[in-house]
Amino acid sequence: MESSEHGSSMSSPGVAIGGTLPPGITEEEAEEMQVELIKVEDEIQTLRQVLVAKERHAAELKRRLGISPLSEIKQNLTKGWHEVQCSNAYKRTQETLSQAGQMTSAALSSMGSVIRNRFGEMRNSPSFKSFEDKVDNMKYKVMGRSNGESDHSPPSNNAPF
Repeated sequence: MESSEHGSSMSSPGVAIGGTLPPGITEEEAEEMQVELIKVEDEIQTLRQVLVAKERHAAELKRRLGISPLSEIKQNLTKGWHEVQCSNAYKRTQETLSQAGQMTSAALSSMGSVIRNRFGEMRNSPSFKSFEDKVDNMKYKVMGRSNGESDHSPPSNNAPF
């Protein structure tokens, strides 16, 4: 093949396009490099052709085996997800989130206990007792009238709370 078919930077053996050789390279070395360049470019072209032929052959084998592009994608995703799950970063993140979940659960449980205790304290407070008495009294007045009782009967001590 001629050098023009390979896009060579040499117009003829030993002469660069600009007409001079790069510093430190003899004309003989330039000719050897030119020949080697042509061989390497030929090998590259041959390898491209072989690769295209191998890809076609692989596609044909997959088609005959019933392997569709969708099943390949699914397999790649499954493999990728497995690799992610096996990674140290994933394991550390999973462990951290698990610990955070446990801490959150403990905090919410503690908060529930505090709220329950506060409601207990509030129920025993004088303000709540006064409110409870007023509700009891109101209940007595409403229920008492419907049952034909007078407004002046004392309220029962069976509070609904």
